[in-house]
Amino acid sequence: MAEEPQADCLFCKIVAGDVPATIVHETDTTLAFRDINPQAPTHVLVIPKEHHPDAAALAAAAPQLAADVLRAAGEVAAQEDIAPPGGATVGYRIVFNTGAGAGQTVWHAHAHVLGGRGLNWPPG
Repeated sequence: MAEEPQADCLFCKIVAGDVPATIVHETDTTLAFRDINPQAPTHVLVIPKEHHPDAAALAAAAPQLAADVLRAAGEVAAQEDIAPPGGATVGYRIVFNTGAGAGQTVWHAHAHVLGGRGLNWPPG
C-alpha cells in the first residue's frame, strides 16, 4: 500500500509541483525528470507519483506501479534516442539504488535512466 505523500520528501514535492524540475515524461502514475547532478549525457529519474520509500517496498506493495516505472523508463530511453537499435553508444542502464549503502539518498523509489555514452561493467 502506498504511503501518504511525505512533507520532507523532495520527490513528493516535485510531484506536487512545489519544487521545480525539468520534466521530460509523465503518465498517470509516473513522472520523469532530469537529474540535477547527471552522471551521463542522459540521466533521467523516473518515479512513481505515489510515495514508496525504495524499489523493494514499491515492488512488494504495488507491482503494477513498479511495472509502470519500468515501462516509463523505456519510453524515456526511446524519447532520448538512447534505446537500441543503434551505434556502439546506444543503449541505456536502469538503476534502482535501494538503501544508503547502495547510494540511495532520496527515500522515494526512483529509477535512474542513464545513457548517451559507453557504460562500463561492472558499475562502480
